[in-house]
Amino acid sequence: MTRIDRETRQMYLACAQALVRDQVNLDAADDAGMDIELPVFSVGQVATLADIHPQTLRQYDRLGLVVPERTEGGARRYSLRDLDRLTQAQHLSQDESINLAGVTRILALAEENRQLRRQLRRSRQAEGPSIFAAAADGRVVEIKRSDSARLWRQEITHEYGQYSTGDSTHGDKPQMTTSKSLIIWGMHS
Repeated sequence: MTRIDRETRQMYLACAQALVRDQVNLDAADDAGMDIELPVFSVGQVATLADIHPQTLRQYDRLGLVVPERTEGGARRYSLRDLDRLTQAQHLSQDESINLAGVTRILALAEENRQLRRQLRRSRQAEGPSIFAAAADGRVVEIKRSDSARLWRQEITHEYGQYSTGDSTHGDKPQMTTSKSLIIWGMHS
């Protein structure tokens, strides 16, 4: 499982708190560039955030209602999507008196609806280049193109020239830059 730096963890925690307070939804978090499936939160954090007893979390896991990812040591790690499902499940079962089978079906339909809205939103966006990045765990993820990425490219191009490595025939040393990420530009199909 990928280690997450402190700043990123704090950003996800703030998003989780807003999600639980119904100040933001998964679509907004996804649109903001958050990986809503990244397993960030421990059982204790989720129990505190969602005001759910840890035993209830284990029961939901056993029933397949919300199945968190596991660390190499077997500890449960929850994502923003899991946290959203948990808060919805609690509301439906406690406030609406819906049994767990009904809750499971409602959550499945709600997720399907969210995915369809996401596809529709993306299909309505203007076609253009997409940005793909390699995540720390090796997954390739699409990142929404932004002005900051464009400005960064312009700054690099201006400072170092258009992908220039120097001219070895004239004895120039190649210009080297270091980067901690890989960005691949491609066309959105």
